[in-house]
Amino acid sequence: MTIAEQLIRMAEDELTEYSTDARKIEKLRRKFSFAVPYPKQGAVREAVAASIPDNFVAKLVEENRQTVALPFWGIGGLGLLLGISWQQPLDLIATGVGFYLAFQVQKWGWELEAKRLVLKTLDDIDASVKNPAPETSPETSPETP
Repeated sequence: MTIAEQLIRMAEDELTEYSTDARKIEKLRRKFSFAVPYPKQGAVREAVAASIPDNFVAKLVEENRQTVALPFWGIGGLGLLLGISWQQPLDLIATGVGFYLAFQVQKWGWELEAKRLVLKTLDDIDASVKNPAPETSPETSPETP
């Protein structure tokens, strides 16, 4: 498994948690900093960016994977309902095909979203290295009397 694939898997794990993108990026920054040294992060970012397709269907699936998969879930469910009655046993084929396509569409959208999260995180790391935020020390903090 390449470093880029490892980062994508880390991002997929982070997508399973319900939180904001900013929180996900903040949690991934620490993991990515340990996994990939800063000088190599640019090459990894280019590899991940090159693996993301740049067409209409990919963008649609990335942004609305559940909506795109919904008709396939419906086809699978309808095939199951009609196939169970054994009046039309060939409809069980539609069940298998519909469920398979729905699952693959959602899986592809999940991977695309994880790749986008990897790119956002690497860009955030790069921005913080180039423009570090001034740290406030406890003595200069306005909250201390």
